[in-house]
Amino acid sequence: MSSPPVVPMVDFYSIVVAIAVGLAAGYLGSLMVLEKMALVGDALSHVALPGLALGILYGFNPFLGAFIFLFGSAMIIWYIQRFTGLSFETLVGATFTLALAIGIMLVPQPDLLEALFGDVSSITLAETCAAVLVAVLGITFTTLIRKQIVLGLISEELAVSYGVNIARINLLYLLIVSVIVAIGIRITGTLLVGFLVVTPAAAAKTVSSNLARYFSLSAVFGALSAFSGIMISDYLVLPPGPMVVFSGITIFVVVLIVRWIAKLSST
Repeated sequence: MSSPPVVPMVDFYSIVVAIAVGLAAGYLGSLMVLEKMALVGDALSHVALPGLALGILYGFNPFLGAFIFLFGSAMIIWYIQRFTGLSFETLVGATFTLALAIGIMLVPQPDLLEALFGDVSSITLAETCAAVLVAVLGITFTTLIRKQIVLGLISEELAVSYGVNIARINLLYLLIVSVIVAIGIRITGTLLVGFLVVTPAAAAKTVSSNLARYFSLSAVFGALSAFSGIMISDYLVLPPGPMVVFSGITIFVVVLIVRWIAKLSST
């Protein structure tokens, strides 16, 4: 009788990075969903592709290139938004397809799949430490400005009367999201990283009765989506990005079913 096949263990660094990125992306995404800017997180990820391409072509860390492009794009979009009064969604939507097209043309064919769908198989200790540090800082800074952002959502006039600089807070938040998106690309790639910013928060909003529960569940669902997706991708030997998406969608569907059952029970 033959023994069952041995399933290779998931790399520890991959698990740590997945959980850190999932927590941060879910937490930051909770505010993005509240601000009705869900598509911004998804579109920003596409802006990173030319930076990845330049890193691959010129031999420096592609994710450093992605971060530089995301950071610069966030600054430019914020400035144009202040100058023109156009929404973030409009400005990001007008630029992300161009960036995606340029990136696809520049990325060498052998590296295109990894850039688009992610690869956690070669994560180093240094990258793991950097990802955890960035995730912790992102969550910390977002927590510090969370009340100002929520106050601005309720009423910009009220926020200004309390001394909140709405434009500066929005810029800081956009830059934090850009950094988290940059490290999230390592897991899900440029095409799918926006999912981690949107879907966990959407699932959390469905079952949250207050903001504290909503923020917490968004982070938990983000981490669970990333972790389970990485584990499934390792077991099935499939790209991690799509598996993270499938895991997150499963969580979202389960949450909807739970809410539906609870609603039926209360009637």
